[in-house]
Amino acid sequence: MTFRKLPNIIITGTPGSGKTSHAEEFASQNPEFDHINVSEFAKANDCLEGYDEERDTSIVNEDRLLDLLEPMAEKGGLVIDWHCCEIFPERWIDLVVVVRCNNTILYDRLEKRGYKQSKITENVECEIMQVLLSEAMDNYDQNIVVELQSEDLDSLDANVSRISQWVEMWKENNPDGVSNELE
Repeated sequence: MTFRKLPNIIITGTPGSGKTSHAEEFASQNPEFDHINVSEFAKANDCLEGYDEERDTSIVNEDRLLDLLEPMAEKGGLVIDWHCCEIFPERWIDLVVVVRCNNTILYDRLEKRGYKQSKITENVECEIMQVLLSEAMDNYDQNIVVELQSEDLDSLDANVSRISQWVEMWKENNPDGVSNELE
């Protein structure tokens, strides 16, 4: 039986909500954690299997991605940053942070990135309908899912502090680590 001494965290949210900013800031303040930007990781590790022209996005080979991430997840200390979370096995994950954003702010962020109007509309509608929050709640124990608002640097700092506090509590509550096995 293997144990991990650090928790694994998913930071998810609609594109433009601030998930990467949160993950990067958390990892910079907590160097024992490895930030995995799944989009970049998938490109760098040959996990792409095509391109969706309509959505203007790459298609990730999820099986290959999970095979590559599994040994890392078993060690613990991952901060997984991606726009979806349901593909990651529940036994890997200790905290799911769903970053949310005001729709007007989100629209402006996506427009500034140069997204096509159809992609902006799809993502803003996704945020309005709370799609990522619902996916997180449907796929993980609701006790490990946290919704955080992300609209400015103050909220970013407060959210990263909150995640760091959660990690310290996790360490106190699990001094021997946690099992990677299914219970």
